[in-house]
This record gives sequence, structure tokens and C-alpha cells, in this order.
Amino acid sequence: MSTGPVSSEVPGEPPSDGGAWPSGRAAPASTRAVERAMGLLGEVCAEGEITLSQCARRARLPVSTALRLLRTLEASGFVRRDPAGAYQVGPRLIQLGAAALGRQGLVRLAEPALRRIVASTGESAYLGMAGAQGTAIYVATVEGTHSVRHTSWVGRAVPLSDGALGAALSGLTPAVGYIAERGRTEPDVTAVSAPVPRPGGIAGAISLLGPSYRIDDDAMHAYGRIVAREARALADQLGLDSTDQKLRRER
Repeated sequence: MSTGPVSSEVPGEPPSDGGAWPSGRAAPASTRAVERAMGLLGEVCAEGEITLSQCARRARLPVSTALRLLRTLEASGFVRRDPAGAYQVGPRLIQLGAAALGRQGLVRLAEPALRRIVASTGESAYLGMAGAQGTAIYVATVEGTHSVRHTSWVGRAVPLSDGALGAALSGLTPAVGYIAERGRTEPDVTAVSAPVPRPGGIAGAISLLGPSYRIDDDAMHAYGRIVAREARALADQLGLDSTDQKLRRER
């Protein structure tokens, strides 16, 4: 007895060859919901801050559908609402973005530098990069060797206007090549940051964070020189000429 060709397609999934759904056959509701949610998330990411009605209009969805999907994204931490009700990128998406960045070239290249800083100082070392909406994001770390140490902030976003990392990423590094501050990043924490230049701007910044009681002024500036040296070396490793960068020197 002969039989017809056997289909290898899984019910409820699109064709395995990546083609479109067959003519007249609609994608299942679950697939459409995912596509619509991703479209809404894309609009939030593109705008940085967007109202419900704007998001629905740009995604070509009814407001009620957009609201339902955005509430689901908000509950999962992928978006958040500000006090005025506008939607912004949420902490979960920032964390996932940081994890993805952690697999990219700059982070891989920075890891040996972070390890050398920890070996020289015993304090935790970080790589930070500029994020969305005027933020800086910690994307990689090597934790210090002390029993009391600064623990991982990978995925954490902080304002560019607040602290040594933001100042370094904003081009506000003084002539010594690093920024050292106490208590601005976190109470009782000393932070030292130095930028990693790239043509036309700054690729990232290397930071050291540790408890202020253990880092006196002499140690803070000694660590600053170490961090600045590693940042310059990383820029050179990236093939960048750090001497050509037009970083603002005023604070």
C-alpha cells in the first residue's frame, strides 16, 4: 500500500525551511502574541520613552491589545513605566543586554586587564559601557580577593551624571587619566574609573570599587594610576590611538 509524502513540520510551528505560512493559513495565536510583544518591545527600545498610544500606533495594534502585552512585558521586567505612565526599557532587558555584551570582543579583551587590577590591588574591577537613556551599565567584573569586597554589579545601570564611571564615559576625565571618588557610587565605597578611548568617543571604562575604610588617599591614587594604565593598554590592544581622543578635561 502506497502512502503520500510524510510532512516533517511540527503542528503550530512555521515551515522548517524558514518560509512564510502557507497561503490562507494564519499563524497560531501564541505565535502572533510573541510577534506583537516583540514589536512593542522594539518600539520601546527605539524611542527610549514612549506612551501607550504611541506604542500601539507604531506597532499597528489596538490600544487594548498593546496594553495587555505591555503589562505582560512589565511583569517580566522587560519594560517599566515611569511616574508619568510612559514605557521605558526595563531592568531585565538591561541585564540580558549586559550578558550578551559580556560575550563580545571588548569584554573578552578587558578580562585580562580586570584580572591584573585585582591581582595588584585585591579590589573588585569592572568594565562599564554607555547604556540607554543616559545610563552607564556594568557589563563585566572580576571580584576582589578580600573577604569583604564589592560584589558583582553586572547588568546594573547607573546614571551617567552620577559617579566616577559615568564621568569617565562622558569624557570628563582630568589630565591624570582617571577619576577617583568616595561615596557617590554607593555609600562607603570608593570608585576609581578610567576611560577606554575609541575614534570619536569612548568605547568603555575600567573601574575599581572597594570599601572606603580600606582605601586611603595614597591607595586611591595608586589604584587610579593602575586603572588608567590598564585602560590605555586596552585601547592600544583595540588598535586605538588614545592620544588622539578629544576628551574634555574639565570636571
